[in-house]
Amino acid sequence: MNPFIFQQDRPFDFVALGRLCVDLNANEIHRPMEETVTFTKYVGGSPANIAIGMARLGMKTGFVGRVSDDQMGRFIVSYMQKNGIDTSCVVTDRSGSVTGLAFTEIKSPTDCSILMYRDNVADLKLEPGDVSEAYIRQAKALLISGTALAKSPSREAVFVALEYARKHGTAVFFDLDYRAYTWTSPAETAVYYNLAAEKCDCIIGTRDEFDLMEIFDDNRDKSDAYTAGKWFAHHAKTVVIKHGKDGSIAYTADGRQFRGTAFPANIVKTFGAGDAYAASFIRGLMKGWDIPKAMEYGAAAAAIVISSHSCSDAMPTLRQVEEYIDMCKSGKFEQK
Repeated sequence: MNPFIFQQDRPFDFVALGRLCVDLNANEIHRPMEETVTFTKYVGGSPANIAIGMARLGMKTGFVGRVSDDQMGRFIVSYMQKNGIDTSCVVTDRSGSVTGLAFTEIKSPTDCSILMYRDNVADLKLEPGDVSEAYIRQAKALLISGTALAKSPSREAVFVALEYARKHGTAVFFDLDYRAYTWTSPAETAVYYNLAAEKCDCIIGTRDEFDLMEIFDDNRDKSDAYTAGKWFAHHAKTVVIKHGKDGSIAYTADGRQFRGTAFPANIVKTFGAGDAYAASFIRGLMKGWDIPKAMEYGAAAAAIVISSHSCSDAMPTLRQVEEYIDMCKSGKFEQK
């Protein structure tokens, strides 16, 4: 069962909009950041990771965003291009902005944290005029993320992209991607998340992220079914609520629900799983798969990424995902 219909005559399968930044992942793992001396640099940001994941899965992918006018900005654009991603709508910001940095701390496989530097970052300088209507019209699907809604003019650029997508029948996926540091208050977050979600065909987030969106709902039923049902009165066809190691649940507008399971993994760190899940899940839907199969591939991709030091570099190919699924189902997976 797949409720999505994609415009098959378009040159781009998928276009993502939003955060382009740099991850600096600790090399000395199993120790606090105060004792960490060296880091490895990767391209980061949830929409960037998802776009890279889609490209690795063989989808024709583009990106809309801004990067800083320096070595870090050039590093990001070069990496995206090397991964086959069209960057014709990635603008170099000339205002003196910088690249957002995310330092990751890996104390243990289950105790990880991210220290983010997000002041005067280029990705939040994205302007409405940077969003090309023709570019959105050429895409089968558009991905937006919550981080891009945090500040102006980026938030206005998101809403312009949403209007173009609705006008031209481009399917919209919303990765909630909440980062508290960027926002002024939970109320501000809830307002803009809700306004954006009303225009989206698929909303993907954690239980905590959906709880944040519902802070103004009086006497709400705190169930996943309530959360999903709220969006079916708008444009949503599917709502996916993630529960970490307990898997995910997808709800569809016709009243069905599908529970996904998590795959075993030799966990290095906890972050990056959601981005890998989103890429493989969305790719499956775009290939016409039923929701359970798309969820299964998403869960396998997530397990691969959390078993790796990086996020963007670890985004798997279709063959890697299928081999991982086969290995787990055949009993050949070795827990370390």
